[in-house]
Amino acid sequence: MSTNASAMYADLSLTLSEAGEGRPVLVLHGGGGPATVAGLAQHLSRAAHTITPVHPGWDGTHRPAWLTGIDDLALAYLHMLRDRRLRDVLVVGSSLGGWTAAEMAVRDSAGSITGLVLIDAVGVQVETEHITDFFALDARGVAEHSWHDPDRYYLDPADVPAEELARRQANMATMRILAGDPYMHDPTLLPRLGQIQVPSLLIWGESDRIVTPAYGAAYADAFGDGRLEVVPKAGHLPQIEQPDATFALIDAYLRQSGNPSDQP
Repeated sequence: MSTNASAMYADLSLTLSEAGEGRPVLVLHGGGGPATVAGLAQHLSRAAHTITPVHPGWDGTHRPAWLTGIDDLALAYLHMLRDRRLRDVLVVGSSLGGWTAAEMAVRDSAGSITGLVLIDAVGVQVETEHITDFFALDARGVAEHSWHDPDRYYLDPADVPAEELARRQANMATMRILAGDPYMHDPTLLPRLGQIQVPSLLIWGESDRIVTPAYGAAYADAFGDGRLEVVPKAGHLPQIEQPDATFALIDAYLRQSGNPSDQP
């Protein structure tokens, strides 16, 4: 795996990790940072060329003052795809990364994106299924809402090293700037998803209490070609809690969409 900086604008360089060969797959992390999709990117790199950015402002990376919304982030990544002349791109996004992937697809006038995988994505307004206010939860509340098995993943903030705690707090501050108002959604996105005709797989943890499977079903139904798959015994990050089941769904999607996978 290689890590490099790709200059997009005069005041924005993207930090990218790349591995593997084959179809380009852009892997977008959620609020928890790039570590939340590291295992997923590693798996996909066995049969594809994975590109995994660190969103500007996460993990100490620079966020220019103009980058204040998910739409700005989506346009920056589309610019990167065009700049590198990448075609037949699969975009895989977790949580906030899934929202970014959807925003990219509705703006992809060049047709660079030919597939979408959204994992417990936020980003749309579903009247009957509200998005839990992540910022209002304490550490225990975050664990209870995010994981099928919260006791396994809960970490007392008192046990977190000061440097790591500061990194997490800075990441949350960036997320609040990009997605805090309106909270974790674009009110106009849901009705625009119908124009996306590329095969769109939405994967959801059955125990997700940040955004419920019912929210995921409404999300999937809004796409021109969307499908929902629910992963048992998983919460908001099924790629971590149930990686084998999650990877199997993505591998099957790749095979069915005419991009064979070498995975067993």
